[in-house]
Amino acid sequence: MRAVSRGLDRIDATFDDPNLVANAGLLLVATLVQRLGLEALINDRVRLEGRVGGARPGRKVLTMVHTLVAGHSHIDHVDVLRAGATEAVLGHRVMAPSTVGTFLRSFTFGHIRQFDAVIAETIRRVWALGAGPGGDRLVIDIDSTITEVHGKAKQGASYGYTRVLGYHPLLATRADTGEVLHVRTRKGSANTQRGAKRFVEELIARVRRAGATGEVVVRADSGFYAAKTITALGALNVRYSITIPQNQGVKTAIAGIAEDAWVDIVYPDGGAAQVGECRYKNRRLVVRRTRLTGRQQQQLWPDWRHHAFVTDLKIDKVDADVFHRHHAVVELNIRDLKEGAGLEHVPSGHFHANAAWICCAVLAHNLIRWTATLGATDDQDSGRLVVARTIRTQLLAVPGRLVNRGGTPTLRLPTNWPWADTFHRALAALRALPD
Repeated sequence: MRAVSRGLDRIDATFDDPNLVANAGLLLVATLVQRLGLEALINDRVRLEGRVGGARPGRKVLTMVHTLVAGHSHIDHVDVLRAGATEAVLGHRVMAPSTVGTFLRSFTFGHIRQFDAVIAETIRRVWALGAGPGGDRLVIDIDSTITEVHGKAKQGASYGYTRVLGYHPLLATRADTGEVLHVRTRKGSANTQRGAKRFVEELIARVRRAGATGEVVVRADSGFYAAKTITALGALNVRYSITIPQNQGVKTAIAGIAEDAWVDIVYPDGGAAQVGECRYKNRRLVVRRTRLTGRQQQQLWPDWRHHAFVTDLKIDKVDADVFHRHHAVVELNIRDLKEGAGLEHVPSGHFHANAAWICCAVLAHNLIRWTATLGATDDQDSGRLVVARTIRTQLLAVPGRLVNRGGTPTLRLPTNWPWADTFHRALAALRALPD
């Protein structure tokens, strides 16, 4: 016999409150967007006049960006911003999904370049507000990734080395903050090095214009090792640390390192590691070698395994190895871009529409980072990189009700919200930024 419920079964649900805001913390990001003048900047730089859906691109881009900031990843999810009073905390008109889809399909290669220029100018404006490296060293990690697509009617998508159907964009991220400094969408079959030299040249010009006046160091894996790329970095007065493929010439150079020249470094239990260095094609080659030390492991894998990279950094070889290994942080930033800013897939069948979507994801990712940086949150103060999911949980996804209290629009937020003080501090810091 079923007991009569006096709890959950008695709760009714109605969707009838026009004042509710599902993601009230979007007010923080929208405040930063307003201070940066993003809508006007997009309207000025992305010139889509005469194309279907091209009018007033600023509100359409920001509609997509705020949707991605809120944690959604499909064009249809734009409707989340049209629910309740959400639009009132964004500062721009929210467009319908069909309008957004038409707008994306209006992009051409030239318009993508214009959108890319918007991202560059936004970085310059944010760094001018105090978030830039200034005269300090700027470490940039370059990598490529696969952005997955679903379905066969995806222009430019193909299977690459990962056997995943998608695109193969180039990305450059800032090591200490995780923000994306440059992106270039490429076909899924593109080789890792394709367009790398031009990408690096544009990247360095961008960060210099944005205000990076100190030393710039570029780190990359073996897919980006090329003489022309290294030469371009030298011409731009940029330091580098790039993994080198293990060809026969490299193996011969490594074999020439004297045994007493190897230096032991800390390695997990059950293994040993050493660092040495030599010259290869007139460049400094730093090598880390590792092997297992257990009795059975030594019998199965007795030889050293080598990882080598070329660099022009003027530091000790052990310190150079530690610095180069930190390149792995780029994978965390790419994962955050996918899981935190909606880039786990791209939605359209048009190549340039998907390129525009990727630019929106980059802008959303950076806005989340900049909100934490310029909002002076606790985690950012401590110097730790915080993933978008954490920022969204603590600050952005808080529910609220927009009410009029004595003539003042007021967001009523949950009592005992654990991060209420952080929210207030971030909002005050962002509102104090100059227009």
